[in-house]
Amino acid sequence: MSKHVAISPGEAADRLAIRELVETYAHCADRRDAKGQMSLFTADTHFVVYMKAKDAKPSQELRSRDELAPVFADLAKYAATMHFIGQSTIFSLTADRGTGEAYCLAHHVSVDGDKRRLMIAALRYSDTFVKMDGSWLFAERLLYVDWLEDREL
Repeated sequence: MSKHVAISPGEAADRLAIRELVETYAHCADRRDAKGQMSLFTADTHFVVYMKAKDAKPSQELRSRDELAPVFADLAKYAATMHFIGQSTIFSLTADRGTGEAYCLAHHVSVDGDKRRLMIAALRYSDTFVKMDGSWLFAERLLYVDWLEDREL
């Protein structure tokens, strides 16, 4: 639980910028803006996916911004998506580095003829942020899928 009595205007601005980074990631995903999404990461980013959150071994591991392109472009297979960001917590923050966690319910609509399906993924992101040239970026993003639900619409 946070025990902030007061924070500096600089720290408040950094916290807001990090929240906006998390939200921009979701916005770009839902707009199929893979290049915009990629721009939120450092060139040598580390992106790891755990399709089963409790597995020790990741399902996918990427080690650069360029490797993210096909992952983000894959969202185009859905007719629509909506990534709803829930709570986000910053665990540590310095002038140029931070760590945090964000929760997300990702909704994915598929259409096959007149049949529509909805897949909802309950996601948690464990993030490491860095501030470069005045902007916050993801240096590492670990994506954990806590559960999936798939149903007809």
